[in-house]
Amino acid sequence: MKEEYKKDCPPYLRDYLTYVRVVRNHTALTEEQYYIDLRTFLRYLKVYNGDVPEDADFEQITIKDVPLSYLENFSLTGAYEYMNFLMDKRGNSNDARSRKTSSLRQFYEYLASKAMLIQRNPIEQLEHPKAVQKLPKFLELEQSQQLLSNIDSNNQKRDFCIIMLFLNCGMRLSELVGLNISDYSESARTLRIFGKGQKERIVYINDACIAAINDYLKVRPKSVTDPDAMFLSSHANNIKRLSNRRVQRIVEDQLNRAGLGNLGISTHKLRHTAATLMYEYGGVDPMVLKDVLGHKSVATTQIYTHLSDADRRKAAENSPLADFKVQKRDDTDSGGENEE
Repeated sequence: MKEEYKKDCPPYLRDYLTYVRVVRNHTALTEEQYYIDLRTFLRYLKVYNGDVPEDADFEQITIKDVPLSYLENFSLTGAYEYMNFLMDKRGNSNDARSRKTSSLRQFYEYLASKAMLIQRNPIEQLEHPKAVQKLPKFLELEQSQQLLSNIDSNNQKRDFCIIMLFLNCGMRLSELVGLNISDYSESARTLRIFGKGQKERIVYINDACIAAINDYLKVRPKSVTDPDAMFLSSHANNIKRLSNRRVQRIVEDQLNRAGLGNLGISTHKLRHTAATLMYEYGGVDPMVLKDVLGHKSVATTQIYTHLSDADRRKAAENSPLADFKVQKRDDTDSGGENEE
């Protein structure tokens, strides 16, 4: 996390962010997300307690002077009013409010149970917004082939390798950005990936991925600041590890080039695509797919087992009643009365 973020933090929030990073072993990106979520909450507390004018720019409200008493005197009702504020005033989606609820609950648990800075946790019973179950978007096989066939840029081999790994390995954006050359073993045909909470897993890679990595490494520039980083920028005066946002832009550019830019596909949707293709065309068992994707529970993985149109069509065609036809009736033999 950039140090300027912490300059606006009250001491108790700064200590919590250190706890998130050091004790809970989360990444800098996760630490930053906690900061952003909790900054919104602390800004809201200043509005809630009348510390700023009604017409104050919410984005410019400083949080370093928010007293701890504001948090201790908050209520469960106040928490639900805050969730309503996020929905009505901030336009937060159900998923965004659910994440902020989780951030808030964990923050209060730390203040009450870990740091012992407040005597009680007033939002202990705060419930998450009910999840809306949605099937993830993904590219079909032909669309995935179309994407890979149309990749072109000033860094074609790098960008091709990035998208090849997304589509074959199902890794998260942060996992791809965090890859180092030392994580790649051509002889073992593996990549070492560090997922959520820095949890390490080994992913086996196929010939297409190996060829893409090797082709890229032949033209990969040298970096003084990030000598082991797998994917580097191409700026002559500042060669460094690609950022999350830069990789997102690479994917967006290549999707547009392939004529697929209007489908709502992102780097995370490429992860969905990889999982769906592995299940639908590779016949990968959900338990194996769970390990490949780095899911904690197979329940998370099982959503991909419901995506295949081909499977649903096959199920319909294999019904024991699929060939049943209505029996024609000979009205002349019925002997019944004619209906009016």
